[in-house]
Amino acid sequence: MVERRNSKRIDLKSKLLVKRLDSGKQEEVGVDIRNVSKTGIGFYCDELLDMGAVYESYLTIWTKEVIHAFIEIVRIEKTADSFEYGGLFIGMPEVDLQRIDVYNVVSDAEKYQNNN
Repeated sequence: MVERRNSKRIDLKSKLLVKRLDSGKQEEVGVDIRNVSKTGIGFYCDELLDMGAVYESYLTIWTKEVIHAFIEIVRIEKTADSFEYGGLFIGMPEVDLQRIDVYNVVSDAEKYQNNN
């Protein structure tokens, strides 16, 4: 498979709560994050979310800070017992994008140091 992502993806152990914006529902859904980059996020969820829908999210990052973001669902794959999603960040402030980028740099430096 050809890699089409513009930004490097990193694994992140966290949870994400999402709320759909374009409906009257205020239902929150928990997900397990697979990876995250400056442009988007990959995650697993037991619930079926809608392709193209925009969800409000609160992403808890490795520093225990919470990033408020909007995610548009751009990919859905059915797995054996849940769904795997790909989403793009929409309108995320630059300061939050930089937090993700800083983690990429630190993570790469740790991997380099461990290999040498």
